[in-house]
Amino acid sequence: MGYAGYLQDLLEPLGIYSFARGGLSRAEIEGLGAGLDQAAAHLAQVEREALLMTAEAAGLDRRSSLYARQPVQASVQLRREALAALERIGEGDLTLSAINGALAGCGVKAEVVELAEKGHVRVIFPEVAGIPAEFEQIQGIILDILPCHLAVEFYFRYQTWEECERTGWTWAAVEAAGHTWYSFELAV
Repeated sequence: MGYAGYLQDLLEPLGIYSFARGGLSRAEIEGLGAGLDQAAAHLAQVEREALLMTAEAAGLDRRSSLYARQPVQASVQLRREALAALERIGEGDLTLSAINGALAGCGVKAEVVELAEKGHVRVIFPEVAGIPAEFEQIQGIILDILPCHLAVEFYFRYQTWEECERTGWTWAAVEAAGHTWYSFELAV
């Protein structure tokens, strides 16, 4: 039941409108109801796009335009989470846990750790061997989030000789697996 039915139910007890099939009052009420239905649909869309956790298109695009860099993730839900993480960053959020939370919220699978030397941090990618895909975009996001006074070192994970010995790799096994030098150093 749309607004036409609602208006008819509201006005019928007054007895001054004729809602008989095809009557002038009925056509007027249906026209008004159609206009109110369109307005309600438009307002519902505006409300959906205004709230971050329900936005799907224009609302996400408008919020994304507020930031110099776009979140790495492409799905709607992951974009919402990334934008929420960016919006949580405040002036005092310089702790490692807050920085790592912001990175995770932006869809960056990296972790920042402090080094022994004061003012130096290392960014590691625990789930990725080698250089992550879209590293330039990821690097830009990380450098935007990290305080600018820190010296940042990016650390990429490759297989070490010790790991090869521990897992029992032999040259024959490497060749049998069809590895190239590059694919083998990423086989961690």
